[in-house]
Amino acid sequence: MKRRLYSNFLVVLAIDVILLACSWYLAHLLRFNFNIPPDSAAVMARLLPVVLLIKIVTFYFFNLYRGMWRYTSLNDLINMVKAASISSLFIVALIGFTHGFTGFARAVFIIDWVLTIFFISGYRAGIRIFFWVGGRDRTARISSFNPFRRGRREKGREKRLLIIGAGDCGEKIFREIQENASLRYSVIGFVDDDETKVGKQIHGIPVLGTTGALKPIREKVRADEALIAIPSASARQMRRVVSLCEGAGLPSKTVPGMGELINGKVSVKAIRDVAYRDLLGREVIRLEEERIGGYLENTKVLVTGGGGSIGSELCRQICRFRPAGVILYERAESALYEVDLELKAHFPNVEIIPVLADIRDRRQLSAAFSAHRPGVVFHAAAYKHVPMMELQPWKAVKNNILGTRNVVDISRGYGVGRFVFVSTDKAVRPVNVMGATKRVAELLVEGQDACGQGGTRFMTVRFGNVVGSVGSVVPLFKKQIEKGGPVTVTHPEMTRYFMTIPEACQLILQAGAMGKGGEIFILDMGVPIKIDDMARDLIRLSGFEPDVDIEIEYIGLRPGEKLYEELITEGEGIVPTEHEKIMVLRGGACDQAVLNGAIDELARMAYEQDVEGIIGKLKEIVPEYKPGTKK
Repeated sequence: MKRRLYSNFLVVLAIDVILLACSWYLAHLLRFNFNIPPDSAAVMARLLPVVLLIKIVTFYFFNLYRGMWRYTSLNDLINMVKAASISSLFIVALIGFTHGFTGFARAVFIIDWVLTIFFISGYRAGIRIFFWVGGRDRTARISSFNPFRRGRREKGREKRLLIIGAGDCGEKIFREIQENASLRYSVIGFVDDDETKVGKQIHGIPVLGTTGALKPIREKVRADEALIAIPSASARQMRRVVSLCEGAGLPSKTVPGMGELINGKVSVKAIRDVAYRDLLGREVIRLEEERIGGYLENTKVLVTGGGGSIGSELCRQICRFRPAGVILYERAESALYEVDLELKAHFPNVEIIPVLADIRDRRQLSAAFSAHRPGVVFHAAAYKHVPMMELQPWKAVKNNILGTRNVVDISRGYGVGRFVFVSTDKAVRPVNVMGATKRVAELLVEGQDACGQGGTRFMTVRFGNVVGSVGSVVPLFKKQIEKGGPVTVTHPEMTRYFMTIPEACQLILQAGAMGKGGEIFILDMGVPIKIDDMARDLIRLSGFEPDVDIEIEYIGLRPGEKLYEELITEGEGIVPTEHEKIMVLRGGACDQAVLNGAIDELARMAYEQDVEGIIGKLKEIVPEYKPGTKK
């Protein structure tokens, strides 16, 4: 391999020497109208070795012999211009210092500079064009120039692709498709709602029209598939584009919204099928990155429930801010193993520490805090499935209340700087055990700062459902659709708040930066969505028609469910914050002694699996808890 690289270097160097010599000679020919005087010819020949040496050495120091010229970029061309300019200036300075330009034609140096850039840049660009033509079978006419082309794909196997969105994202995706011979796509055109772009071209590919004309465009160019390359599209835009694709009979894929792109870079690797979360809107969250980095950078961060849907995404987002380490505290072995591998692969410069342990075990918690000394804790571990907790309320008490108290106590004992508790809208006027236990946990967390116990800032973040999380209805609906239905909806009027997992986690990090201690932050969930509408959208996204291909069946509310969820409890004073997506409720007075006494009683009842006692005690702690109410 080294021998091959060395031989390639010698070939490039030899061609550069020939091209530079030709540039020097042609500059004199042009200057003297193709009739070089004998004295100028002698000077030209005498200076040729010096010119070649200076230029080659300068090119070497500008790394022009380290590039892979099949991937020549604008940055490489800029470096060539810099190298040619510096070398020409050095030659002029050397000759001016040694000879004072006596007997030299000054115009030669300018012409030689121009020709050097033209020859060397053209040679590098030609290498890229050769490999581009050789690696892609765009047309028979182009490919005929390169009979030795590698990576040729079988005719008829490419999908004819329309890219919806003739912006930066669409252009980048097109370039990646062009350069990757393994992708089975042939881009035949762009579509964009900006009418000023229609008729123009991107790298020779035309913008064929607007999305309103998608059906005739598809028929005209015989497109097989569409790629929606609009990462900042709103919910209304995405619904419209997806609907137009369906109306045109065009299968569609998309690139993720910017919130899903951890490094902010769009790539063909990120292309996926259109999912329901795309229909919720793709507004980019305004993050105060300096403020978030101020409490995460160079700090060890512990995330309980690190293998769960919220916990794992929190870890991904946290790793962007260069923490000293991320401690994945998780009791599910498989989930912990998978997120550990993923984070180590994507963030090699961040120390990832997997801890297989349970928040209900104080000894395990204490050992983890003692060994790793986290400065920030995100508590996302919880039991979430409402019907399961109705059947086994003692489990909700042990995990959601006692587990939270363990994490709170040990975080305070080890001097954690910030503690962020991830709560739920089901804690507001709860009608189920899961919501009631989360409300008790909220009271436990918000009372810590009111008591002035230690220097830890305790805060809570409350939000609704996240699409795709464990416990979300979306995976259930998708499984039912795959089986051919029916899709089971509890009630035609049931509504819920939804947001995407990345959006929720970004706002959790933002709230963590804003907290002074004792607050409950409320995330703006937008407009509540009918579960019935969600089911119908998912059926259409899967290529079926609701009530025609896939039946929707209403089965009635399950134990502990209510028709409408809320984010604010009656009597809570909501205050806006400087962030448009986050509101805050200030914590109440401290009654930790009374609360802890009640929690101790709950612990005893949970140990005895005393269902009636647990329900009664939860009602005592949370007066607004109305078990079984369906409102």
